[in-house]
Amino acid sequence: MDVRSRNNVRVTGRAGGPVLVLAHGFGCDQNMWHAVLPALERDHTVVLFDHVGAGRSDLSAWSPERYSTLEGYVEDVLEVCREVSPGPVVFVGHSVSATMGVLAAAREPRLFAGLLLLAPSPCFIDDPDTGYRGGFSAPDIEELLDSLDANYLGWSGAMAPVIMGNPDRPELGEELANSFCRTDPEIARVFARVTFLSDNRADLAKVSVPTLVAQCSHDAIAPPEVGAYVRDQIPGSRLVTLTATGHCPQLSAPDETAEVIRAFARSAG
Repeated sequence: MDVRSRNNVRVTGRAGGPVLVLAHGFGCDQNMWHAVLPALERDHTVVLFDHVGAGRSDLSAWSPERYSTLEGYVEDVLEVCREVSPGPVVFVGHSVSATMGVLAAAREPRLFAGLLLLAPSPCFIDDPDTGYRGGFSAPDIEELLDSLDANYLGWSGAMAPVIMGNPDRPELGEELANSFCRTDPEIARVFARVTFLSDNRADLAKVSVPTLVAQCSHDAIAPPEVGAYVRDQIPGSRLVTLTATGHCPQLSAPDETAEVIRAFARSAG
């Protein structure tokens, strides 16, 4: 199947520095980048795509066998990167897509000029044995997944404002909730388990390309300790803490987020 059709690949912007590939997180689609897109496409070719099962991707390409782990998504990311640019790209991965970028760059570093990991979390579950703080206990995650299984639309409405983290701007929570509700519930259930149960801490040290970790100042999904942990585990990586709050700074603080992406792309290019 053609990757452009399968993943609803869209290319915009102008030729310039390295190509930017933007990858969305769980429950979202490429529309999550709409607020930062005008600033990015002034100087760069920008590639947007939908993970299979999201947005306008080809839903017939989705199967629980391929997408019950991150590996299926990583294969798609590599195919998209090969397809859209003859040279290495700057990959901007949000949330779970940051982990996909880590795995993809570890496997084929030549495809990547750099990784920008936006609100990343290699493991959402606390590990008392090592002192790692992912932000959730194992029972917390099981409760979250059980709630999602029982009533996905209700879960979406309740969790979207928490994830967005800007209670004084309820329209942002509504935008995220609407994005969640556009996702097929069965696909969302599988992807939620992939997102919240994966543990890819050991893969961080395998990254050899320039990497910037962009962490929000307050994030109920990925606490500040996670950003520092990722920075410490990826050799030579840097950490920037945004003034933005919540888990989706590309929506809540688009100007700040776009400038961080542009500055990193300049340094990587």
